[in-house]
Amino acid sequence: MSALERFELHVSDAVLDELRDRLGRTRLLDDSPRLPPSGITAAYLRELVDSWITWDWRSREAWLNTHPQFIAPIDGAQVHFAHLRSARPDAPALLVMHGWPHTFALQLDFADRLAEFDVVVASLPGFAFSSPYAEGPLSEARLAATMHTLMTEVLGYERYVTYGEDVSANVSDLIAATHPEQVAGIVATHAHFPTSTERAALTHPAELTFFASLADREWPDGAYGHVQATRPDVLAAALNDSPAGLLAWIAEKYVGWSDTPPGDPRLVERRISRDRILTEATIYWVTQSIATSFRPYFEGQDDGPIPPTSVPAAVFIQRHEAAYPESLARRHYLDLRVFDRLEAGGHFAAAEVPDDLAARVRAFVSELS
Repeated sequence: MSALERFELHVSDAVLDELRDRLGRTRLLDDSPRLPPSGITAAYLRELVDSWITWDWRSREAWLNTHPQFIAPIDGAQVHFAHLRSARPDAPALLVMHGWPHTFALQLDFADRLAEFDVVVASLPGFAFSSPYAEGPLSEARLAATMHTLMTEVLGYERYVTYGEDVSANVSDLIAATHPEQVAGIVATHAHFPTSTERAALTHPAELTFFASLADREWPDGAYGHVQATRPDVLAAALNDSPAGLLAWIAEKYVGWSDTPPGDPRLVERRISRDRILTEATIYWVTQSIATSFRPYFEGQDDGPIPPTSVPAAVFIQRHEAAYPESLARRHYLDLRVFDRLEAGGHFAAAEVPDDLAARVRAFVSELS
């Protein structure tokens, strides 16, 4: 078993004072005329900045620390994770992974609802309190190997269930495909996407329609990813220096990708509270991890096809990809036990509908042999 150390979060008063000073000197702009629709507006950003200045980080910090956290050295990275152990000695183990632009903190409400599980909520290398890899590129295959090592060699689980969102969805698929003897099951709300080469060979009408709709959204919705993949350091320099800019960049995604009505960006807080939005922004700020969080975009894109997996699978399609075809899931998840579409909950499903998703995971795992 690899060495691990207990981790307790504490941000110094000096760091918090400097953050509030910078926020108090923010030069905010009005919306541009004829602004295309987006997830953030000048008025909502002003509200968030004003709230952040007076917001009680210490209460959130104390809440975060009620979740036992650790750091373990794996493959040249210091990997941070929360480990919520069940009182049940025979509890199933569940690995929960975040994506971008969220952190482990946004997954904790979901983990708290699974008291009958041993839940491991990992920070990907380069995110939050996990260091980036000391050498070599970040790739989906490397992340999969790191997360599997965490669950098996560091924590000693012989079998576990895996769940990932956004950039860790492929990581979860890879873990299941590569280690079927140790993965008891996979839960997906971001079901498998074929590579660009594989998409070119698709013929099923529903699949063609689905990917055509995604292509139509690429121009207005995909600019962030193009910048993060091609000019990451230029963007990161600005966001690492301006807390208001950082907040705007990540909050725009919480608004735009969550399952909330268009129009008023404040409605995001029905799914992801202001406390949680500001928690995410504060973690990115104090760890200065926005630059390393971009690495999956320029180092890990389209690593190649992920082989189908034979482990038991439950797929719950979130509203941000509501038209995802069942045929795609059945070709990839060869032992697909459940295929359903969430009635609510978007890209950040574990955070948006933690009760519903926890109930679904509980039911799926209870049926595993």
